[in-house]
Amino acid sequence: MSDEGTVTGKVVVNRAMSLDGFIAGPGHAMDWIFEYMTADTVPEVMTATGAMLIGRGTYEVGKRMADQDASYDGGAQFVLTHNPPAEPDPAVTFLTCGLEQAVATARSAAGGKNLEILGADVAAQCLQRGLVDEILVYVLPLLLGDGVRFSPPGLGRIDLEPFSNTQSGAVTMLRFRVRK
Repeated sequence: MSDEGTVTGKVVVNRAMSLDGFIAGPGHAMDWIFEYMTADTVPEVMTATGAMLIGRGTYEVGKRMADQDASYDGGAQFVLTHNPPAEPDPAVTFLTCGLEQAVATARSAAGGKNLEILGADVAAQCLQRGLVDEILVYVLPLLLGDGVRFSPPGLGRIDLEPFSNTQSGAVTMLRFRVRK
């Protein structure tokens, strides 16, 4: 990545997950997350985040959930997509470049803070290409039984090093470094 010497924040895959390994339920439903997660659950994560790189599917799910009080200030929002929407969203920058360039762009906008990667497909691509420093998982106390899995088939082996686990109410937060 260009300018890597001037960037201090980490690239972090950030996920809420059911105990049976789903990050979204059937139909990409994510409303179950807000039964447990609020901006108050782990404010230090939000404070450490300067920008978010989001997949288009996750962006669309977020738009459908806009009526829920799911405010999260993770800094500048970038959506990686092949097809930007016809009507721009003033709160989002749509990127149609390659993945590495998208990560570099969003990371630069993070201003030395962490870049969060949201979205199953974008996160898997970043992991496959060695662009991720950490994985942060909020394990929620429920079984969904079906939906979008934490990692897609074919991701391949990624070795992790656990370095933190904390409990906040019913939520267990697990942190892992990605071994390079």
